[in-house]
Amino acid sequence: MEFPPTDGALAARIAAIDPVAYGRTRNRVDGAVTGLSPYLTHGFITLPVLVAGLRARFPADRLGPLEEQLAWREFFRHVWRHRGTAIVKDLGPPPWPGSYAEEIPGDVRRGATGVPVIDAAVRELLLAGWLHNHARLWLASYLVHVRKVRWRAGADWMLGHLLDGDLASNHLSWQWVAGTFATKPYVFNAENVARFAPALASVGTVIDADYPSLDARARTLPDAGPEPGTHEGIEEPPLLAHAPGIAHSAVPPLFRPGETVALVHPWCLRAPPAAERALAVFHAPFHERYRWSGARFAFVTARMRELAGEPWFGDVRALVRMNRGARFVTHATRETGYAKLGEEPNVTALPEGRFLPDPDEPCGSFSAFRRRAGI
Repeated sequence: MEFPPTDGALAARIAAIDPVAYGRTRNRVDGAVTGLSPYLTHGFITLPVLVAGLRARFPADRLGPLEEQLAWREFFRHVWRHRGTAIVKDLGPPPWPGSYAEEIPGDVRRGATGVPVIDAAVRELLLAGWLHNHARLWLASYLVHVRKVRWRAGADWMLGHLLDGDLASNHLSWQWVAGTFATKPYVFNAENVARFAPALASVGTVIDADYPSLDARARTLPDAGPEPGTHEGIEEPPLLAHAPGIAHSAVPPLFRPGETVALVHPWCLRAPPAAERALAVFHAPFHERYRWSGARFAFVTARMRELAGEPWFGDVRALVRMNRGARFVTHATRETGYAKLGEEPNVTALPEGRFLPDPDEPCGSFSAFRRRAGI
């Protein structure tokens, strides 16, 4: 699947949505999924605008499965609002009392484990920057429960390679799989793979077992290691702390007193707010902490140049403070570092859009969120 960073590509994906086919086939890795996640994550379009457009095209009884999937994004952001940076730490105890590894094994990073469904998922992640949701769950479950890698290491790794990675959806999904944000660990087996990805059936591998055995492995056994034999893999692209071809600048651009400047950041890549000037920015401290693939930087950078010209890469809060006389406007986000812009007195941060109510009371599960949000 390819994701050109353009309005035309987004419009084509929206036009191709078939909610009936989506509801019938969404769990299959070759199902009729929308492929909208990179555009939603990076703010080419908001959820309220997307859902309003879909409701204008289709009757409500056809949209149920698709709106439910979109509601998961709202739920994860709801948890993020209430838990803040705690979402990158264990929200509950892990199921295994042993010591999880802090590094991802080399055979996994190359897609050379010998488990067909895992190797296929890793290759698609590295080459396309995207994965079907089922493949994400399988890969996370294998890493945490079979290979005994700490979920945070896997989540940071996947976040960097995904074009659609955001802390809320990505890290809370990994915690759900790990069992630190759920009542039990999520495990899967070869039979499950054969049902939803028959071409990748993994008969005879470590996951070819019943669920009680795999649950027991998650709770009691150490790293199973790769499958016996030699398995060919691919080279993993590096994860980078800065955008290729853009200098990391310690000297912010200067604006005249009273000038209004729209800040275009990676989480809102639609038309910028009205202002005299628009400036595309990468907040360097965020990217030093959460590294991205070159492909993800290229996706975002191309869109930034279309909207606001050459991006500036540096400390955006320092930029704002060096220009106290100017007035900045941007779209709010909870992403680390970027969220702090809204605290500056000369910055107006426009609120994030939602298509569902955001309950004031924290919801610890999706089912509780659904009830309180009225869906």
